[in-house]
Amino acid sequence: MSCSLLEFCRLQELKTVRDYLFQNQKTEPVEEKNQTENELSWEASDWESAWDSGENKEEGVTSATTVEEETTGQREPWLQDCVVSLSPCSDLLVVARQQKAVFLSAKWRTDDSGREEMTLAVSWTGTLSTDEGECVSSSICIPLASQKRSSTGRPDWTCVVVGFTSGYVRFYTENGVLLLAQLLHEDPVLRLKCRTYEIPRHPGVTEQHEELSILYPAALVTIDGFSLFQSLRACRNQVARAAAAGSDVIQPPPLAYKKWGLHDMDTIVDHCSVGIMTLCVFDQMKNASILGGFNASVKGNPPAMSQYVTVGGGPYTGFYYAVEGSTQPLLSHVAMAVASKLTSALFSAASGWLGWNKHKNEEEAVQKQKPKVEPATPLTIRYGLPDSRRHGESICLSPCNTLAGVTDDFGRVTLLDLARGIAIRMWKGYRDAQLGWLQVPEERVDREFSPSAPLPRRHALFLVIYAPRRGILEVWGMQQGPRVGAFTVGKHCRLLYAGYRLMGVNSVTSKGWQLHTQQVCLLDPITGVLRTVNIPFHLALSDKKSERAKDLHLLKRLTTLLRSRGVEPDILESEAKSVLLDIKHPAIKKQALESLLSNKNAPVSCLTNITCALHDTLKQQDPEAVDIELLQLCSSQLKLLQLYADIQHLHSAADIETCSKNDSLEGIEDELSRVGPTLQRYAQLTSRPSVSFAQDSPDSPLPVQAFLSQMECTEVGELRVIRASETEWNQLGNFMFWGCLCGKSPLHKVCDTLQQAGIIPQQLLSLLLSVWMQREKEVLQKPEETVRNLHTLLIALSNMPGAVEESWDSQSISPWWQQVRCTCIQSHNAAAALLAAFVAHRAAKASITSRADSKLQSEWEAVSLDLEQWSVCVRQLEDVLVLQTLLLVPPPQGAAGGAAAQSSIKTLLEGGTGGIADSVSKWVFRHNLAPERLKEILQKIKDKEADEKLEQKAGEEGKEQDEKSQEDTDTIAELLVAVCQRFPHSLSPDLLFAHCCWEYVVQWNKDSEEGRYLWCAVEHLKLVSSPHIQLGISAMMWSTFIVKRLSAAAYLMEKVGKAPKDRLCRRDIGMGDKAVTSFLGCCVRLLQILMEVTGVLKNQSPLSFIDYYADSAVEEVSAPELSVEEVWCGAEGPASLAELALEQKGVHYPLVQHHCLLASLQHAAMTFSLKLKPLSLFDSKGKNAFFRDLTTIQLMPSGDMDPGLVSIRQEFLLRVLTSWVQAIDDPSSSASGTRPPPLPSSGPKADWWPSLCLELGSLLQVNPDILRRHLVCELYNQGLDLRAEEVMLEVEDKDVLGSQLLVLTGQRLSYSLLHSQSQTQGAMELLARLPPTLCTWLKAMDPSELRCPLVPLPQTSRLVGRLIEILPENHAQYSLGLHLLEAVEALTTED
Repeated sequence: MSCSLLEFCRLQELKTVRDYLFQNQKTEPVEEKNQTENELSWEASDWESAWDSGENKEEGVTSATTVEEETTGQREPWLQDCVVSLSPCSDLLVVARQQKAVFLSAKWRTDDSGREEMTLAVSWTGTLSTDEGECVSSSICIPLASQKRSSTGRPDWTCVVVGFTSGYVRFYTENGVLLLAQLLHEDPVLRLKCRTYEIPRHPGVTEQHEELSILYPAALVTIDGFSLFQSLRACRNQVARAAAAGSDVIQPPPLAYKKWGLHDMDTIVDHCSVGIMTLCVFDQMKNASILGGFNASVKGNPPAMSQYVTVGGGPYTGFYYAVEGSTQPLLSHVAMAVASKLTSALFSAASGWLGWNKHKNEEEAVQKQKPKVEPATPLTIRYGLPDSRRHGESICLSPCNTLAGVTDDFGRVTLLDLARGIAIRMWKGYRDAQLGWLQVPEERVDREFSPSAPLPRRHALFLVIYAPRRGILEVWGMQQGPRVGAFTVGKHCRLLYAGYRLMGVNSVTSKGWQLHTQQVCLLDPITGVLRTVNIPFHLALSDKKSERAKDLHLLKRLTTLLRSRGVEPDILESEAKSVLLDIKHPAIKKQALESLLSNKNAPVSCLTNITCALHDTLKQQDPEAVDIELLQLCSSQLKLLQLYADIQHLHSAADIETCSKNDSLEGIEDELSRVGPTLQRYAQLTSRPSVSFAQDSPDSPLPVQAFLSQMECTEVGELRVIRASETEWNQLGNFMFWGCLCGKSPLHKVCDTLQQAGIIPQQLLSLLLSVWMQREKEVLQKPEETVRNLHTLLIALSNMPGAVEESWDSQSISPWWQQVRCTCIQSHNAAAALLAAFVAHRAAKASITSRADSKLQSEWEAVSLDLEQWSVCVRQLEDVLVLQTLLLVPPPQGAAGGAAAQSSIKTLLEGGTGGIADSVSKWVFRHNLAPERLKEILQKIKDKEADEKLEQKAGEEGKEQDEKSQEDTDTIAELLVAVCQRFPHSLSPDLLFAHCCWEYVVQWNKDSEEGRYLWCAVEHLKLVSSPHIQLGISAMMWSTFIVKRLSAAAYLMEKVGKAPKDRLCRRDIGMGDKAVTSFLGCCVRLLQILMEVTGVLKNQSPLSFIDYYADSAVEEVSAPELSVEEVWCGAEGPASLAELALEQKGVHYPLVQHHCLLASLQHAAMTFSLKLKPLSLFDSKGKNAFFRDLTTIQLMPSGDMDPGLVSIRQEFLLRVLTSWVQAIDDPSSSASGTRPPPLPSSGPKADWWPSLCLELGSLLQVNPDILRRHLVCELYNQGLDLRAEEVMLEVEDKDVLGSQLLVLTGQRLSYSLLHSQSQTQGAMELLARLPPTLCTWLKAMDPSELRCPLVPLPQTSRLVGRLIEILPENHAQYSLGLHLLEAVEALTTED
């Protein structure tokens, strides 16, 4: 709690900066300089030389370890020859020398230890001067406030203001871009100083305006901060626009300023602008009489004046006062610019105002002639501090504008009172001193929160003096305070004190202003470190008030003691006790006690002894002098520590109460035996091994610190438990009650102790139930014992005063038992909640019965209401237990889905009437239960119910046999049957299938690559028996999930003109090409279900290739009534899926059929990878009808279709048939000529593709006979003669087919006789015997068109026989057929 030097930033590339600024100058010999430095002038004292010699020794040691070159370069005081300025925000440092300058900007970097630190790195280097021979003489960095609403009061950018020896003042951006330059006076600029807005600390303080002041040897120029801020912003914006457009920068208008000629002072070297001040009436009269004599007149209102203080020589300090309004801002050359430009401005719209947009020749002319410099307004000195031999060197104004520090050539630092104009303090022995100020606010303490009017925060003022000759930095309290800090630093440092903050802030934008600026910084050029001084406020207090400082020191000592590990408890206790009793200030004593009580290393006995000692000490003091809050804290914490020790002692005690035998639970034992099997299975499923951290174990002891943090004493003396997090609450309950529930602790003693402590029973009940629910696994290991102990504890808590009300309203229920019910209803631990409900139900029944015996009969209504709620709650919890047991069954390895859902009465009621079916459907998905398997299990329930109706009077023997058979069945099926029996309405087959369908389609929507999810969804939908629910679910699936992707697939295929590749499918549809094929197949099936379920399919069934739909015509059926189990009638939540399905409107059959047609075409194209533009197969009406709402009636295509479209459709269907034939080709079966094997029911080899094409053809106005003839030819072409014969029977135009088959037979024979590799002599002879016409015809045939030319001769012979049968005798090619028959028979006999 003392002064400290804190490093907050580090300069990078210091050597680069030095080399750049001194690159034209060789290293000068330093001996002369050192000699003059070490020569002590007559004012310096002996001990100053001692400081010097000591520092030199230190430097000598350092230089021995470093490289010689670097030491000579770095150790030279090169920074003292430079102009250095730092932004108050510490984000920009300017180092300039002669004409050159280096700008260093803030950057964040990570050091070796991984810690983020701020550095200043070179961001710009260059030459600043433009006139020959001028050098930089002064500079400051002014951060300008942002005007954005989101960052009001924050710095936007920093302007670098530089003064030159030529008299010019130039303004630059952080990147060295010149914004503005102005010649204000023809003498060198001595000093630049800035004043920015500060929030007034007191009501009477005059609000100071922002201002930039520039000092010349005999003149002072001031520029108003507001106009400067606006001009700089405008210049920066204009420069940015010019840079973006690549045009020339426009010369900006000059600044308005005030210029004072400072008279009556020989030399001036520094100044400060104090600001506007108003004299009091007495001072006004005093000044008037001194200046004007006895008869001087006095004005009514004292004028506002700007005060300027200068230092130099003759006199040593001068005080100037400029009356406000006595001079106007100088703008004469602005007027000249207006006059010279007036004519051209009238005729040229492009030319700007005041010299903006000048032509180049005009600019050159202006640059050649020197700007006109305005004369200064004379200002005479009011008074000064005369000292003929003393010459001032610098002046530094305090932040409160009342004090200033002045350095002189005698090595003195003088403190001035500016209001009175006198020197009030002087320090000796500080040659070449550098000054800075620190204003420190008081910490937020009790003053601000006092019951009376809050006192304003105090501020302490400190003067920082850096003495470079001695290498020491000192901090002094104002005005007559002691030295509060001293630091040994280097001799070549620079003390950087800005004295201003952010320009552009006013009384409005400064509200809530939290800008952090460094007031004083020390730059060490050897290490490149920037450090700031940290001073606590209490160092400004006098000795009388320094008790607080001592107390804070003691508090720090206590904190260090508590942090140190391995301290013996006895030593810790004695040390902490002595420190705590030594602290005087009550607030700090309270803070120390709280930190002690929250320490994890201190044992309970130690805390108790220390708190007790402090409590006794406070009791012995005068009651009026004792802090009441501290005394209350001690007594309350003492009470809590005693309670903690008592409970700990009871849990570790050896004497355990034995439960009396009359506490047997007759009713509960029956209930336990009834739900026993379910509890056992639930316990097996919940006791699976899992990973947990040791510190999270419920068996870990509760630290006393955690106990104290969760308990607090009320003013009445009761204890209240603070409910923080669930974990902490469970830990506290565990500490209090788990020993009792296990039977390891005396139950009644623990309850008595807690009751005497004053904890309300409701909180104890909540803690008991929370630990009961949390330790469910341990409870289920010994259910009977734990239930008995819970019953005892619950009765004991119920008998406490304030637990159960003596009388409650007859129409209401007991809040005490309602609290137990609420906990059971909200708990996800189904078994623990059910056991707690059993116990509470019995206890409530006993309590209510005993009360009813002693009260009037009118109370029986309340009794029955309470017990009725208990019976409903128990029934619900039994249902939840069975359901949760099912949900806990682990899915097979590799199955999809996450963790098992946690269900409770509350979640099921909030989930609405469909919540239960939704939970089971998620379980079905996780277990990947096939739709047919689910149907079997649900069928078992129906069969079982039917058997029970037939055998209502079955004996016990039959029951035993049933139980044995149930044990043999599948566990999953058994559990699912048990759940469905408990929820006969909520889990009716239709609702369960509907929810399963929806769950699968939702999961498919999340992962559309899994096409089997959508297939399962459609399969579940087929199993829904209610047409209304089936229709609603289908329509919802279509509009929510299907139509968007189907349209994307259609537009993509239309765009590429073929089955798209995998990359395009993923980009446009969101799934791969295989998944798209599966998706389109499911779309067809879904639309088929929609068409089927509308009831229109009684007489017609296009696309009837799916077996399920062949005989499933739907009659008119009334909508089903949805009902819920009696105990679950209170469900409130979103509408169930079945309710939403029943609300859906009917669909328009032709529109569904239209979409089914499109989906079938797309499916065929994707399956066989064919070229297709699906939308181009329809006219404009057909295209417009696609992807509309299925419930609307659209204008559909009618009448004869365009023949061009029909031919395109026909060509596509023919290609589908060809692809199917190629897909089903089986060489083994075709070669053997045996009966072909059966085809699969899905995929490209599915047996329903031909019938699908024929049905599509009839819908697309394509002649189905053409398709059949093409199919026959393709099958013969492929060598699948048996399949071709089956299809041939359905062909109507036999003549055309005969001609086609004749060519095909000729090709086969031509291959056998002319093109075969193995030509026999007999075949050659046969060829010679054939008629010439047939021989010529066979030679003209091209067997390469045959996909399977090697066909056994018997098959070809059979084909020719069929050919002769179907060709009429009068056919032109009948004779050719007879010749073929003879040739084939001859070949056959040859073989």
